[in-house]
Amino acid sequence: MTTTLTHLIQHPLVCEPSEATDDHIISYNPATGEPIAAVRKQTTEEYNAQVERSNAVFKEWRMLPAPKRGELVRRIGNAFREYEQPLGELVSMECGKILAEGIGEVVECIDIADFAVGLSRQLYGLTIASERPRHQMIEQWQPLGTIGIISAFNFPVAVWAWNSMLAAVCGDTMVWKPSDITPLTAIAMTNVAHEVMRNQDIFTPEHGDPCDVFGLIIGTVEAVGEPMIADRRLPLISATGSCRMGKRVGEVVGGRLGRSLLELGGNNAIIIMEDADLDMVIRGTLFGAVGTAGQRCTSTRRLLCHESVVDKVVDGLLNAYKQVNIGNPLEDGTLMGPLINEVAVENMRSSIEQATSEGCEILCGGVEGIERFADTPGNYVEPTIVRVPKGASMPEVVKEETFAPILYVFTIETLDEALEMHNEVDQGLSSAIFTNSMRNAGRFLSPEGSDCGIANVNIGTSGAEIGGAFGGEKDTGGGRESGSDSWKAYMRRQTCTSNWSADMPLAQGIEFG
Repeated sequence: MTTTLTHLIQHPLVCEPSEATDDHIISYNPATGEPIAAVRKQTTEEYNAQVERSNAVFKEWRMLPAPKRGELVRRIGNAFREYEQPLGELVSMECGKILAEGIGEVVECIDIADFAVGLSRQLYGLTIASERPRHQMIEQWQPLGTIGIISAFNFPVAVWAWNSMLAAVCGDTMVWKPSDITPLTAIAMTNVAHEVMRNQDIFTPEHGDPCDVFGLIIGTVEAVGEPMIADRRLPLISATGSCRMGKRVGEVVGGRLGRSLLELGGNNAIIIMEDADLDMVIRGTLFGAVGTAGQRCTSTRRLLCHESVVDKVVDGLLNAYKQVNIGNPLEDGTLMGPLINEVAVENMRSSIEQATSEGCEILCGGVEGIERFADTPGNYVEPTIVRVPKGASMPEVVKEETFAPILYVFTIETLDEALEMHNEVDQGLSSAIFTNSMRNAGRFLSPEGSDCGIANVNIGTSGAEIGGAFGGEKDTGGGRESGSDSWKAYMRRQTCTSNWSADMPLAQGIEFG
């Protein structure tokens, strides 16, 4: 580990793996299976203390003008630029994605910081016509409070930045619970933010530490997760993870009438029509299905191919899969790194075996592609293509999201059939169609088309720009993060009416007294 990386993860909670006890989380490198460092699990008492500190500083942070909050976010974004390479290396080292993707994730953090800086001068309300004479009605947005952020291992820094940079300019403070699989990246990002907050003279609260705008808590579900989602001091919980986890978060937060912003699983499909550009199809599908070893919520899981081109698509993909270099994600030329841990490998094995038992054909990879790496350190697998028999109903295994590089290929005859199959699953995150027909594309984007939060034409399902709102429907949770008007989730709406007359008329013409 380089000196810079060691500096980035320097923290009172961090120690050498050899010093770890039962009170520690050990962060493992999924490419080698070797421990990187140990992080002490924090207690419920420490969680409560962090919320209190963040709540205390919120009272003054919310009163700092939004453009000044934006200036501090700008400085944090610039600090991310300064550490772009080592932070990207740390992402790759801890969660296993290739270096280009690790750096790309840090670039997302930089981009969303830039977006948030502009947003800090654009938290617009409305002027509304009042029915009462000499009355003015406006709508404005106020800071919400201290928010809870729960993130997953596969995007260990970008999802936090999507939430934290926007929440910060909106006037909120936050407490972040990262995945206990990737605690070091969370510590590194928080260290960078805290370094900026310590060395500035814009926000100097009378009570509290400016670093507590960006709070961090690392602990178990029992000690931290459950208290967090039940905590009435946190008006919003933004949670990214599995559908199962999201249902628990939504139930508990809803039970206390809090807000939840949920970004959950995806079961994303690409429809390929007979007039599609097949070269674009292969390139778009390859990254969607193989990128991040299939461990993106937007990864391509299903291909719905027109019968006239399905064989050509399959042949093209099989040839492309042969070119995928699997190995250490930090090495040049690697296109696919490992799965996150042994549990993910076994889940992939189980899904392949179930697909086979349901009558599907393994075209490449499969259980043999897992066994190939049995004696190799790290959680490596081969990406797998599974062909579903034409005319068969959707196998049960396809209806669930397996966080692994498994691609199911279906044969369809019409767009009607494709859309029905596309929308059949419970998840509704990302979707795509490849076609040169304006009518096909228009229908796919119409109310009777894709039921997902993201719908693309002639690009794949994976990889979203920060300018657009990111999120999905159905079991994906309905949340929206990042761009567009997603900032509204972090604020409370307030309708204000001012009477500048000497009368007191009531709305709807009511006479009283």
